[in-house]
Amino acid sequence: MRLKSIQITVVVVVFLTVLVTLALAGKDRFTVVAANGIAFSEFRGYDTWQPVAPSKTDDGLKVIVGNPVMINAYRAGIPANGKPVPDGAKMAKIEWTGKKNPESPYSVQVPDTLKRIGLMVKDSKRFPDTNGWGYAQFVYNAASDTFTPEESDSSFGKTLCHHCHTLVKAKDFVFTAYPMR
Repeated sequence: MRLKSIQITVVVVVFLTVLVTLALAGKDRFTVVAANGIAFSEFRGYDTWQPVAPSKTDDGLKVIVGNPVMINAYRAGIPANGKPVPDGAKMAKIEWTGKKNPESPYSVQVPDTLKRIGLMVKDSKRFPDTNGWGYAQFVYNAASDTFTPEESDSSFGKTLCHHCHTLVKAKDFVFTAYPMR
């Protein structure tokens, strides 16, 4: 009888551990929403989108990827030709710290720790105050394996992101060019 009681206790503990693990895992990036209403879930699949271009900064590496609407716009010469990016276009900027590849025989930087995901969506009806563009950034916390919105209020996209993007107004507020492949 005592052995049976121990077995039941072990099963219950394992079951509860699995439930807690699933509950914590369920709180993933696709449940996070920025203050301006942009949900990470709107960009589901971004990690499989085609790269637009990589970039290197003093503090890391980035790759900008685009959904099929954005990639088709680039292939049509937009935004370099001055035409507007169509509604529905989306881009994600994936940022990492960099590190030297220890296996490479020459100096090459590769991604190390994920830092943040920046998101940009063209939706003229939803974001009329920022020329049709919506912006959000989600900071990654490696210790907890979670994402949190970088902004503290809904004006983040307008006051920080879009303000900077006005430098490339002639390219419909898009910095990253689509290089020859």
